[in-house]
Amino acid sequence: MSDRDHPTRTVVIEHVTPSVDGGRYPIKREVGAVVEVSADIFREGHDVLVAFLRYRRAGEPDWRESPMRLVDDDRWAGTMRLDANARWQYAIEALAEPFASWLADLGKRWDARQDLGSELVEGGALVRAAAARARAAGAEPQAREMERLVERMAQAPSQADAVGAAREPRLAELMLRHLDRAGATWSERTWEAVVDRERARFAAWYEFFPRSGVPGRHATFRDAEAQLERAAAMGFDVVYLPPVHPIGTSHRKGRNNTLAAGPGDPGSPWAIGGREGGHDAVHPALGTLGDFDRFVERARSLGLEVALDFAIQCSPDHPWVRQHPEWFFHRPDGSIKHAENPPKKYQDVYPVNFYADPGGVWQEMERLIEFWIGHGVRAFRVDNPHTKPVKFWEWLIRTIQDRHPDVTFLAEAFTRPKVMRALAKAGFTQSYTYFTWRTGKQELVDHLTEITQPPVAEHFRGHLWPNTPDILHETLQRGGRPAFQMRLVLAATASSLYGIYSGYELCENVPAAPGSEEYLDSEKYELKARDWSAPGNIVDWITAVNRIRREHRALQLYTNLRFYGADRDAVLWYGKMTPERDDVIFVAASLDPSRTHAAMVDVPLGDLGLAPDQPYTMRELMTGAEYTWRGARGYVELDPSSSPAQIFQLLR
Repeated sequence: MSDRDHPTRTVVIEHVTPSVDGGRYPIKREVGAVVEVSADIFREGHDVLVAFLRYRRAGEPDWRESPMRLVDDDRWAGTMRLDANARWQYAIEALAEPFASWLADLGKRWDARQDLGSELVEGGALVRAAAARARAAGAEPQAREMERLVERMAQAPSQADAVGAAREPRLAELMLRHLDRAGATWSERTWEAVVDRERARFAAWYEFFPRSGVPGRHATFRDAEAQLERAAAMGFDVVYLPPVHPIGTSHRKGRNNTLAAGPGDPGSPWAIGGREGGHDAVHPALGTLGDFDRFVERARSLGLEVALDFAIQCSPDHPWVRQHPEWFFHRPDGSIKHAENPPKKYQDVYPVNFYADPGGVWQEMERLIEFWIGHGVRAFRVDNPHTKPVKFWEWLIRTIQDRHPDVTFLAEAFTRPKVMRALAKAGFTQSYTYFTWRTGKQELVDHLTEITQPPVAEHFRGHLWPNTPDILHETLQRGGRPAFQMRLVLAATASSLYGIYSGYELCENVPAAPGSEEYLDSEKYELKARDWSAPGNIVDWITAVNRIRREHRALQLYTNLRFYGADRDAVLWYGKMTPERDDVIFVAASLDPSRTHAAMVDVPLGDLGLAPDQPYTMRELMTGAEYTWRGARGYVELDPSSSPAQIFQLLR
C-alpha cells in the first residue's frame, strides 16, 4: 500500500535538497563526504514530528539512518556520511511522535493548572506499549527501565511529581528509540548520489603526445616514460594521452592541417584506425600493448594516473568501415560521409551513426571501455560527447560504473550550456568549461561562481584548461609569459580540477594565422621535440603552484570558491577556505599581463572570526614573504615581470 492509500501516513515531505531535477539525476560527491539533506516536513494539527534520513549503498539490503533536526519554519535537516566509492540512495521517513506530542500537551495543561488524571493514564499507556515493543525486539533491560519509570509516574504522591517523572530525559530517549514506526510516511521517491574517488574532485592533469619528444623520429611508449617523469616532477596527478591507436592513411592531413600529407607526416591521432587495427590497438610506432602496460605501470610508480582519449570516430581505413558499414552516415550515392562542422571539413574522419544500429554500436563502445580498463586505465577524456546521444552516455557511464565505480569520465564538450550540463547530469564525472574564453573580471566571477555553487555544482565539476591542442587563446598569444603565469594560477586555484597541454610550460604562443586559435606547426599533425629548459620557461612556477595545491586542503575543495572586492578592474581577488577555517587561502590575480596594478582588497573578517582591529599575517606562498594586515582591507601589488598572481595563506 502506498502512503497515499494509507490513512495515517499524512506527513508531507517536499522540496528535498540536494537534488538534481527533483531527483531525476544523482548528485555528485566524493568518498568521505558528509552531506546535509534538508526538506520541508509537516502535517495537519499540532503533533510533534520526528524525521529520519535513511541512506544506503546501492545493493545494500538495510538502510542506515540519522535523525533529522527541525531548523525553522517546518524545514528539517540531517546528515549522512558517504564512505564508499559507489552509487548511494537516500530517502526521508517522518511521523508524529505520540509521546513527545503528549508531553507537550501535558506541559500546557500543567501550566494552566488543569487536572491531569486522565492525561497521566494516557501517557502511562504509551510508555507500557513502548516497553512491550522493546521486549519484543530483545531489549529486555530497556523494557524494564521504561516499566520502572512508568511506575514512578503512576505512584507519584502528587501530579507535580508525576509530571516531573514524565519529563525525565531518559524516558524521552527510550520512547524515541522504541517508537512505533509502522505508520511512518516515507518520501515519495528515493534520491541518488554518485560517490566518486577523491581524484574526481581534486587533480592536476598534464596532456602530452607520446609520439613526440625524440628528435628526428617517432617516439615510443618507452621513450615517453621520460615525459612521465617530467609530469611527476612538476606535481601533476594525471597524464592524459590523445588517441594512441593506429592512424589511417586515406585523406591523411599534413602539417598545419593541409589536405595532403607529405612523406613522413604522421597524421592526426584523431583519424583513428588502419590496417593495424582500430580502437583496441595501439599505433605500432608507439610499441605494443605490452609496452603500453609497462607505461601505465611506470606512471603508477611515479604517483601518476594515465587517462586516455575516447574519440568515437574513424578514419576511412578503420576495420569498422569494412565490417560494419551500417554504423556510418551515407550520402545518396551510398558513399560514407566524412565529418563536418561547417565550414570546417574533416576528410580523414568518419563520424559514427548511433541510430543505425544502436545495439551493435552501443555494445561495442562498452567493450572498448572495458578493454582499456583491463589495461589499467581508470580515466577517460571523451572527445566531443555532445555529438552523441545523451541517453547513450547515461547508459554507458552507468553500466561501466556499476562494475567499476572508480572509473571517471571527462567531457570535452565546448557547446551550449544546457547541453554541457545535461551531459554532466547523465553521468560525466568532470567537464570542460568556458574558462578558456573568460578573461574579463565580471565574466570570470559570473562563470566561476555559477559552476562552483549549487544548483550547478550538485552535478557539474568544472575542469579548467588555459590551453588545449585545439585552443591557443588570444590572451596567451599576446600576453606572453605573464599571461601564462596568471592564467595557470587562476585555473589551478579557482577550481580543484585543472589541466594544461604540454608546451604551456614553454609559453608557446604562436598562432597559425592572425585571429586563429590554432597553433602554428600544431602537434596534432607533426612530431615535436622540445627543449624543456629553454629560457623563459615557467616550469618552476607550475611546480610551485602544484605543490601549494597539494599542501593546502582549501585548494582541494570545489564548492568553496568565494569572490571578494578589489578596487581595480584589472585585479581579481578571491578566497577558498575549509569548513573548519583551519586552512584559508586568498588569491590575487592580475588580468592585465602588460602593466603593474595595485589594489585594496576586501577581507571577510566575519567569516574568519577576526575582530575589526585584530592583526593577522598574510603569507605569500610563491615567495614566502609575510605581511601584517589589520582590518577589513589589505593591499596587493601585482607586477607582470615578477608576480602577476599571488597566493596568500592567512595565519592567525
